[in-house]
Amino acid sequence: MARARLIAALAVLAAWTVQSAYADVVELGPRPDFLIHQMKESPLKSKLLACADRSVQPKKFSIGHRGAPLMFPEHTAESYRAAARMGAGIIECDVTFTKDKELVCRHAQNDLHTTTNILKTPLAGKCTKAFSPAAGGTPASAECRASDITLAEFRTLTGKMDAENKKAATVGEYLDGTAGWRTDLYAASAGTLMTHAESIRLIRSLGGKFTPELKSPSVAMPYDGLTQEAYAQKMIDEYKAAGVPPEDVWAQSFNLADVLYWIKNEPAFGKQAVYLDERDSVAGLNPMNPVTFKPSMAELKAMGVNYIGPPLWMLVTVDGGRIVPSAYAKEARHAGLKIIAWSLERSGPLKSGGGWYYQSIREMTKSDGAMYELLDVLATEVGIVGIFSDWPATVTYYANCMGLE
Repeated sequence: MARARLIAALAVLAAWTVQSAYADVVELGPRPDFLIHQMKESPLKSKLLACADRSVQPKKFSIGHRGAPLMFPEHTAESYRAAARMGAGIIECDVTFTKDKELVCRHAQNDLHTTTNILKTPLAGKCTKAFSPAAGGTPASAECRASDITLAEFRTLTGKMDAENKKAATVGEYLDGTAGWRTDLYAASAGTLMTHAESIRLIRSLGGKFTPELKSPSVAMPYDGLTQEAYAQKMIDEYKAAGVPPEDVWAQSFNLADVLYWIKNEPAFGKQAVYLDERDSVAGLNPMNPVTFKPSMAELKAMGVNYIGPPLWMLVTVDGGRIVPSAYAKEARHAGLKIIAWSLERSGPLKSGGGWYYQSIREMTKSDGAMYELLDVLATEVGIVGIFSDWPATVTYYANCMGLE
């Protein structure tokens, strides 16, 4: 018995050594250097260039948004490994559930038609809405939900880059919609889907920490006896079952009720629960007008919320030709809320203004170098504690250069 315990202990030690070695090896590739050279001349550019030869370590400030989906299919084992290799200290699994109520990593319960090959498989017949080709000005469409299929069926699918061709006449054309600034290079040969529990094991083995997002169901709740509260609890239970300490988990939700549930029922996990903020679209929040913040930042803090997660543009504005913190950012900081921003490198090339994520600083967004200019304001003036990125190497480089955690 003693010998068996010794062998088991040595196996754990060996696994930990491999894990630690993997976590300590960060490969940034050429992208950070490329982005820095797109910047206009400035003290920030000089400082970033001067960090080129520094050793690089994983950083919690760098959060893998769905893994590393700029080039790898999101929420796949390959995407998570890429994020870890690029030094993301925290990696995200968006959590939804299958027909048999098993938790899996998908950005939405109803995205299988754009993120997997389901439409090319016999499971297409189980989709909520079959593929419909473009015709007469009506775009091509489909809707396939994780809740349309069982976990066993889910496991037969392959992940792909999240995209659709709305002008498609065939399924093949519909699935062939990847933007030119992304790539199908890796998606063509790999895209291993994961359950939530599997993602915990993988991310842990890579030396990472966790930020699962409880996704809003597409089905009506309760679903076959599964209430929203039980769904929120089930996600936390999988971390507890895996022995993950609460301080390694930042559970997220756009649904404030989920965050308050965790605060009340799982206070150790609720302490770091992140309220993702989309009140601009659902409640008329204007990030420059605190009167529109309902509930206010102080009220959120009084409820026990410690972390808030808004999109990039809500945290900044332009004043005197400079990117500066918005009223939203100032109010959040004043209330004592920690801020996590999303999502860098989600917009593609920035030369035309950067789109939705950069809407509040469009006039300052003229090149890809604006990513580092914005990131520096978010870190030094807004005071964010972390940022999601579709290519974590960009943030990892900055965090190491600036001495962030």
